[in-house]
Amino acid sequence: MTKHVSPEAQADLFRDDILAGLLKDRKVVSSKWLYDDVGSHLFEAITELDAYYPTRTEISILERNAKKYRRLPGARGAMVELGSGSSRKTDLLLDAFPDLSVYMPIDISANHLKAAAERVRRAYPSLAVIPVAADFTQPFGQLPLLPELPVLIFFPGSTIGNFEKSEAAALLSNIRSAMPEASLIIGVDRPKDAQVLQDAYDDPAGITAAFNQNLLQRINRELDGTFDLAAFAHKAVWNVSESRIEMHLESKAQQTVTIAGETVAFAKGETIHTENSHKYSEDAFEGIAHEGGWQITDVDSDENNWFSVYTLQAA
Repeated sequence: MTKHVSPEAQADLFRDDILAGLLKDRKVVSSKWLYDDVGSHLFEAITELDAYYPTRTEISILERNAKKYRRLPGARGAMVELGSGSSRKTDLLLDAFPDLSVYMPIDISANHLKAAAERVRRAYPSLAVIPVAADFTQPFGQLPLLPELPVLIFFPGSTIGNFEKSEAAALLSNIRSAMPEASLIIGVDRPKDAQVLQDAYDDPAGITAAFNQNLLQRINRELDGTFDLAAFAHKAVWNVSESRIEMHLESKAQQTVTIAGETVAFAKGETIHTENSHKYSEDAFEGIAHEGGWQITDVDSDENNWFSVYTLQAA
């Protein structure tokens, strides 16, 4: 497995990013740090919940349209998947693309990625599988060179919604610069009833809360942190003005925590903002895609218009 970032460099980046975010007046941590091995498995459990509509809705769209995507040039070349996770949705495309030569999944969770890549290798023995343990939000310049094949980028899960609008456009621009001839299939969640969203991100079983609080456990494990998990509560908030669900960890009392030798103070009710999940209308996403240098060539949605899968080409 190719490692884009060394474990040592990743550990340093994690420490520096966590401390920088928690020493701000309004504490914030990038959502990418939620996805260590434990967090990745917890997220897979979330996707199985009845209340969590995005995964099953996106899968239903892909099931109906996978054969249509076969017309894209990359379906006969190399498919690069960003944030592949368990690669469950990937099978729908791999089954529909019999002429695909290379599959390159990219994910920040190395162990989770390795297991998923091995499963794909067993299921598709004629396919060259090249897993890359990397943070795809960083520049793509050090990725392994692909053969002279057309490229299809698969970016499912509405992961684009985790970024601020300007960051999402910048990421799409980076992808376009790295793979300028590629096509892009991307999943995007849409605005909907606030209660549906609230239930999806704060399930009664507490799995989403465990996923969120695992960030504190990770800091304790990797940065000698002293977080008391019982002293922080998972909180999901629908921010109407920004059209996004926000996940926070709220301090239940005034307290101090030590992280990598640094002391961080929390007031009662103060939160760590851990994730955004933006919900984009067609017009809103078209604006982001255009800013990132892409043109929408097709869009497929479910019967409720809860979720969309877009096909993009470099503008």
